[in-house]
Order: sequence, then C-alpha cells, then structure tokens
Amino acid sequence: MARSASKHPTDAELEILQILWVQGPSSLGEICTALRQERQVATTTVATVLKVMQGKGLVRRRKTNRGLSWSANVNREKTASGMIGKLIERVFEGSAQQLVAHLVEDGNLSPDDLEEIRMLLDKQESSAKPASPVQPARKKKG
Repeated sequence: MARSASKHPTDAELEILQILWVQGPSSLGEICTALRQERQVATTTVATVLKVMQGKGLVRRRKTNRGLSWSANVNREKTASGMIGKLIERVFEGSAQQLVAHLVEDGNLSPDDLEEIRMLLDKQESSAKPASPVQPARKKKG
C-alpha cells in the first residue's frame, strides 16, 4: 500500500529548498551546480524532484527568456515550524519540553548556544507576564 504524500519536505527536497532560499529563483542547472558542491546528482533526478515538489506546493516554476526558473513557494520559518512540530509529535510524544531537555542534556550545545537560549527564555518570560491588574475607579461619596 502506498503511503500518502507528506506535506513536509523530504531530505532531498529540503536540500533544494535551502538552495532556493539562499539563491532565490534559479534554473535547473543552477540548482544542480549548487547540489554538486556536496555530491554528484543527475540532472534528471533533480528535475523529477522539482516536479514532485511543485505538486506538493513547495516550489513554483516560471518561464523566463532564459528558460524555466524555480523558486521556493514556502518560507524557511513556516517549513521549520512544521518540521519541528512533526518531530515533537513523533519523537517526543507531543512535548516541546522533552525536546528542549534532550538538546540541553545531550551536551552538544556550546556556551554561546546556552546563553542565547537563556536570553530567549528571559525575553519570552518577560513578555508573557500578565500586566498588573487595573484598580477599579472608586466612586466619590456624596
């Protein structure tokens, strides 16, 4: 039985999206050149992946005077949020706290990473504090 297509990008699709987020609209050849900085890829394979991505709404294709140009149809932040949400649901039983605990306890965070996380938490905490309650105006007697 075939599985349904995921709305989240595969590893190969994510590689292409990262290129498009950095370079902006690019031809098939430009995408292949960027991918080949890391490993050999066949142009036909990249073209097939782009067509699948287009079907999933991840990229869009536009005709230009130089041929076809591909661009990301999703932004990095929304894609990251969706993928992290999926990770939290599938690996950490829906608990973002478990994800953070894993990151901290794994020991792969640098002192700079930890400081940045502390600053983000402090900022979040200070913006989440409820405003002091407003005292109702007293009615004047008489």
